[in-house]
Amino acid sequence: MKNFLDFEGPIIELKDKISDLKEFMSSKEIDLSDEVNKLEHKLQQLEKKIYKQLTSWDRVQVSRHPNRPTSLDYIQELFTDFLEMHGDRTYGDDPAIVGGICRFEDQPVTIIGHQRGKDTKENIYRNFGMPHPEGYRKALRLMKQAEKFQRPIITFIDTKGAYPGKAAEERGQSQAIANNLFEMASLTVPVISIVIGEGGSGGALGLGVCNHLHMLENSTYSVISPEGAAALLWKDASKAQLAAETMKITAYDLKELGIVDELIPEVKGGAHSNLTAQAKEIREVLRKSLAELKWLERNDLMKKRYEKYKQIGHFSIKEDFKRKVKELVVN
Repeated sequence: MKNFLDFEGPIIELKDKISDLKEFMSSKEIDLSDEVNKLEHKLQQLEKKIYKQLTSWDRVQVSRHPNRPTSLDYIQELFTDFLEMHGDRTYGDDPAIVGGICRFEDQPVTIIGHQRGKDTKENIYRNFGMPHPEGYRKALRLMKQAEKFQRPIITFIDTKGAYPGKAAEERGQSQAIANNLFEMASLTVPVISIVIGEGGSGGALGLGVCNHLHMLENSTYSVISPEGAAALLWKDASKAQLAAETMKITAYDLKELGIVDELIPEVKGGAHSNLTAQAKEIREVLRKSLAELKWLERNDLMKKRYEKYKQIGHFSIKEDFKRKVKELVVN
């Protein structure tokens, strides 16, 4: 089974060549601008070709890219005066979820997000972005605080799922997530969620009950990972690629199904290739969502949130299909 990183190899190689050539120009004071421009043009064409033909499984791999921007990366780019808050006032602090108060274009907001690491040491500290119950309780504490002071809530979703370990279960993992779902459904302030990487299972949904749900182009959102689904359905985790295609977990699939409000395009080469440019795309969507939601009354916010989730899974039967069913029943 091919990994997306196998396809990305030529892109990385070409980027390295461009970097080496620029360094050579700088050190030797030789003008090789024409050669650099040709290579950069070739790189653009290669990225366009590769990213245009991504399969669902390829997008899963992109969403897991080790250099993909995290919640803290976007917080630094999009918000000002960020004050991080810690602890759930019950057990302790969970580094797998970060949150606090800040400003988005001078508007006070509460920001909460899953946080994974970028190297082994940080991943261990962040528990690979898989929250414990205290993480969800911390998130809910910040949400209730935002409701008290009438601040909009913005969440960044990026987790394989909630931590399934013994200690997490002993401290009430399922109850913590369920409580978040219950409480978020009735919040009287705007809630905007953006899937920036993987959105896995209840661990993602614990921050995802919202008025507007947006997804980056190469992110995923599902009840289980493709590997987990393949292991359950076919007793073979190596069939993850088939599961990814079947499950309809990409942003394009979910937009078509009416689950996602807006699909956020990624810059050429993926979000990991240019954080600043990607943050600009997110900024436009956030600005639009906040403008649309901030004038709604409290009851309207709850009502629209209810209607949004009530529509998920709704389907209609075509008249010709109804007729065939009636014929079968009669005969």
